Amino acid sequence: MKRRKLVSLALGLALAFGMTACGSSQKTADKKNAEKKPAAGALIGVTMPTRSSERWIHDGDNLKKQLEQLGYKVDLQYAENDIPTQANQIDNQITKGARLLVIASIDGTALTTQLQKAADKNVPVISYDRLIRNSENVDYYATFDNYKVGVEQATSLLVGLGLKKPDGSEGTAKGPFNIEVFAGSPDDNNATFFYNGAMGVLKPYLDKKTLVVKSGQTDFKTIATLRWEPERAQQRMEDLLTRSYGGGTKVQGVLSPYDGLSIGILSALKSSGYGTAGQPYPIVTGQDAEVASVKSIIAGEQYSTIYKDTRQLASVTVKMADAVLKGNKPQVNNTKDYDNGEKVVPSYLLNPVIVNKDNYKQQLIDTGYYTANQLQ
Repeated sequence: MKRRKLVSLALGLALAFGMTACGSSQKTADKKNAEKKPAAGALIGVTMPTRSSERWIHDGDNLKKQLEQLGYKVDLQYAENDIPTQANQIDNQITKGARLLVIASIDGTALTTQLQKAADKNVPVISYDRLIRNSENVDYYATFDNYKVGVEQATSLLVGLGLKKPDGSEGTAKGPFNIEVFAGSPDDNNATFFYNGAMGVLKPYLDKKTLVVKSGQTDFKTIATLRWEPERAQQRMEDLLTRSYGGGTKVQGVLSPYDGLSIGILSALKSSGYGTAGQPYPIVTGQDAEVASVKSIIAGEQYSTIYKDTRQLASVTVKMADAVLKGNKPQVNNTKDYDNGEKVVPSYLLNPVIVNKDNYKQQLIDTGYYTANQLQ
């Protein structure tokens, strides 16, 4: 009897183990099958920061159009620079069954919970233009060479002041020139790249006093502009003019990292009497080639902008998404520079272009980015 009981117990254990192993194998198989679902018709969630910036509208439209041309379904959302709204949008996209997420974050540190949910469901994430930080659940990053953007902005400032020629050689101007420096939003990872690139170019001129920041404000935290808001930039420029440029002293250059800020800066300058025959606007830079700023450049107000063709960025991102969903490795060209605090994110970088009054037709109209009528 004892032997018969032992045999029965052994058989029961073996059967239980077999069922457990079978269940475990089935779960593994289900996971693999889920990862190998057909890409055709898959839902892709795309979240953009805001419609208040012209460039994000272009980005969203280009991504949606190009993804749909490949047969994907697209859920495109804008969060109007509200972090909880963007988090909820991503949660909803995951719930709807999105197979991949493309995220241009408002705050690059605020989405770790959503990214973990995505990872738990094997949903890959492409960080778009702005690097998402403090999460290992970011698979790829598509952007422009943001350090180079800053380099180009500072170079354009030097060319406008006559300290450099467009070909990169030394200019004939001697200075000293009074300048002020603005930076982007502290919660946007790109802002520090822009700042570091620009200050790397300007530092030798600041050290030699060829360039002078009359306000003394050059550190990132002091000059950062939360949420890239033009109103904040305008207010700060007004304060700088009041505090540092009395008694006939003039500002001759302003490093601005974004066209929206440039418009606010120019408004403050205009209110203080700049833009007249006897008091021209200082050299003011920008970024994104937004219509209002290109018109301002044509009118001789803003000096330059950095053109980033959002069609190209969308194209790179779409190719990444398509490759990932089909089980392939997407093309990247940088695997060392974009550390988000948890991992170095494989990235694809595109090159920015300086645009000014001399070349805007060639760069913006001839390429079909804008029509001539849009810039009239």
